[in-house]
Amino acid sequence: MLVRDRTGSLRAIWFNQPFLNDVFRPHQRVILFGKLELTPHGLQMQGPQYEILEGGDGDEDAEGTQPAREATIHTGRIVPIYEKTGTLTAKMQRTLVHAALQQLPPELPDPLPPPVRARQRLIDRRPALEAVHFPPADASVAELNAFRSPAHRRLIFEEFFLFQLGIVQRKRRAEAERKKHTIVVTDAIKQAIGKVLPFKLTNDQRRAIREIVKDMERPQPMNRLLQGDVGSGKTIVALMAALVAMENGLQAAFMAPTEILAEQHFFNIRRMLEQSRFRLTLLTGATPARKRREILAELAGGSMQMVIGTHALVQEDVAFHELGLAIIDEQHRFGVLQRATLRAKGLHPDVLVMTATPIPRTLALTTYGDLDVSTMREMPPGRQPIATTVRPESRRDEVHAFVRSQIDAGRQAYIIYPLVEESAKVDLKAATEMADHLAQDVFPEYRVALLHGRMKQDAKDRVMGAFVRNEFHILVSTTVVEVGVDVPNATVMVVEHAERFGLSQLHQLRGRVGRGAHKSHCLLLYQYPITEDGKQRLEALADTTDGFEIAERDLRLRGPGDFFGTRQSGMPTLRAGDLVRDQALMEEARREAVAALDDPLQAPALASLADTAWEQRFGLVGIG
Repeated sequence: MLVRDRTGSLRAIWFNQPFLNDVFRPHQRVILFGKLELTPHGLQMQGPQYEILEGGDGDEDAEGTQPAREATIHTGRIVPIYEKTGTLTAKMQRTLVHAALQQLPPELPDPLPPPVRARQRLIDRRPALEAVHFPPADASVAELNAFRSPAHRRLIFEEFFLFQLGIVQRKRRAEAERKKHTIVVTDAIKQAIGKVLPFKLTNDQRRAIREIVKDMERPQPMNRLLQGDVGSGKTIVALMAALVAMENGLQAAFMAPTEILAEQHFFNIRRMLEQSRFRLTLLTGATPARKRREILAELAGGSMQMVIGTHALVQEDVAFHELGLAIIDEQHRFGVLQRATLRAKGLHPDVLVMTATPIPRTLALTTYGDLDVSTMREMPPGRQPIATTVRPESRRDEVHAFVRSQIDAGRQAYIIYPLVEESAKVDLKAATEMADHLAQDVFPEYRVALLHGRMKQDAKDRVMGAFVRNEFHILVSTTVVEVGVDVPNATVMVVEHAERFGLSQLHQLRGRVGRGAHKSHCLLLYQYPITEDGKQRLEALADTTDGFEIAERDLRLRGPGDFFGTRQSGMPTLRAGDLVRDQALMEEARREAVAALDDPLQAPALASLADTAWEQRFGLVGIG
């Protein structure tokens, strides 16, 4: 296409877009935006962006002046760049957003109370929506790209304010609930609990128990998150809480995400409670029907004080005589309905949620804002730090030789792969093929087992149980071993394609070793080419074994959306704000939300606003 203005003419050329024959016609006024090239045919633009101006052809008038320039959407201004959505291009989205903004009424209802707007110096809602999409010519592009323009600040603050209204309100409603039972801790109870302890507690464990027991003594149900790094001894703390409940004549339920983990908790806790008068049982999907009927009768009658199990605990036919404490391990593995159902089985029991994925302060303030948080960073005495080494895959033979030396010394090893089967799309070594290769070609003298997520639960449990009993030397697995399983004799963790895993996930995998008396090692193998992010993740893991520092780095590297991997794990769906980038604004919004809900004139309207807008807007779950 040939285009001209007063300064001369140039050619515009587009490839494989025949529909443009119907878009352009002679004498149209157009704006082109693109890279100008000098070719043997003269000046040329290849594949420029274009915008057709309304109002007549492109000829000059009798005085030789150009027609007046009209407002444009795509060119000659600061333009918004949207992510491609399906078949919608950025240009189509700009057109649609521009049209939608034109249809807004001059005044929009504003959820922010006027005093909050004034204190925070926020612009009105409608100008903010316009300026964030189509900024004025004098706006700072740097501010816009950093999400720091007055328009961005207004919209982010509004979103955070609504979010915090819901969080604060939920916490206050929980505090208004009353338990049916009361809990007291006498000297006799303290002595009885002290007899059960197999070893000296760390300072962090003692502090966490104090915080939990103080909560349990209150008339309101406890809503506490116990976060501790891999191996910091959370289960002992949970058991102490369970003993407090049982000494007060109440029952305790302990829910774990997998059968093998529930079994492990059961055997460990049963061993510790051998000298006590309390009875405990295990209830999972694998419990035979007759045994299950007996357990249900004992739980309903109150002769069974503690039950450890999986999601089988939340099935309809499970009833408790008087459930005083619900303990939920690795809570981000459970759906909200499972948690809510377990709570509903007691009349507002205390709830203790445990996680080994440390929650960065940013998220603790926001996503878990309705929970009180106890944190354990200290490791029990005797725990040796795990040596972490990063190696390119060209040095795999050295890694295999090291694995061999550890097995010959009587230890066991994990080898982790990201996928189960070879994928045509992604060149990753798959666990199934590699298990065969390792068993036949690399380690023929050792017993090699395979574990992956597509296996049936009973098959998984059989394999894992055999590995715990040292019937296999090497376990080849996908990330299903990530959570909780305790194999003290395993001292080597090899992760293939480590650059493909998230930082917190790598830290969880590393935590599968180092659980016994022997020195443990984590070997991370990566493949070229490796991205800058991938390199930073592996360096961070080699630098530190502190799960809290790793969680903060992971949040910065990956952003909050991927931190837990799923919506249902408790991540808010934010449209304007970002939990990491806008942390200071979130803290400001929380202060304003608390003050607004304390104001008797504003509180009723804001509480109603939070109820209607919150659930559908943020899709955020709680613990029931």
